[in-house]
Amino acid sequence: MNRIAPDRARIAERIRDSQSHLDVRRSSGMAVSQMLHDEDPATSGPRRGDHDLNEIGMRPKPPLIPAAVLVPLVDHGERLTVLLTERAADLRAHAGQISFPGGRIDPDDASPEAAALREAEEEISLPPASVELVGRLDTYEVRTGFEITPVVGFVAPGFEMVYEPGEVADAFEVPLDFILDPGNHERQSRVFQGKRRYFYVLPYEDRYIWGATAGMLVNLYEVLTGETARWR
Repeated sequence: MNRIAPDRARIAERIRDSQSHLDVRRSSGMAVSQMLHDEDPATSGPRRGDHDLNEIGMRPKPPLIPAAVLVPLVDHGERLTVLLTERAADLRAHAGQISFPGGRIDPDDASPEAAALREAEEEISLPPASVELVGRLDTYEVRTGFEITPVVGFVAPGFEMVYEPGEVADAFEVPLDFILDPGNHERQSRVFQGKRRYFYVLPYEDRYIWGATAGMLVNLYEVLTGETARWR
């Protein structure tokens, strides 16, 4: 069933409400049990990850490497889109996969937001001044040992996009209403190291959006619609 994407003001409200709700529970020390998320005992906050949809025992072992990504919602006025990148084919990790702009949090980064904005500027020349940050999604753990903070921001269109050589091969936009239609969410699996692993996939035109990126998009869907994704 097709859904009408909420407007910019409603999106900001829902993300901020979700962020505030999590912050209150963290500060009060309350246990978190939301949408079948795993609880992070260090912060009492929910975490998602490549272990979602799978058996117990598939979470990466700590310590994890802090990273941040920008979830860019491009505001075209009459419609909103999500900006994604295609990683270069010769990268050592996650080569050729669809991802958000982002990377490791450096010691000089003041926050995950600062890291996400820095990486987006480095990777696709997105000026930080063109981004209005509105909040975070759930922390996402990747089986390769990263813990990612997804930072959501509205992006003004029209900036000149220049790809960082060796990092980004392409960039494209997906309509937000495509993300918010649960009929576009699939669960697929592969056998890896002798175990069958399940993960979300959002096939869009000739693009194969899967893994961590698809998981974070499903998180965005849940926050903006208030519904629980299938298979949770």
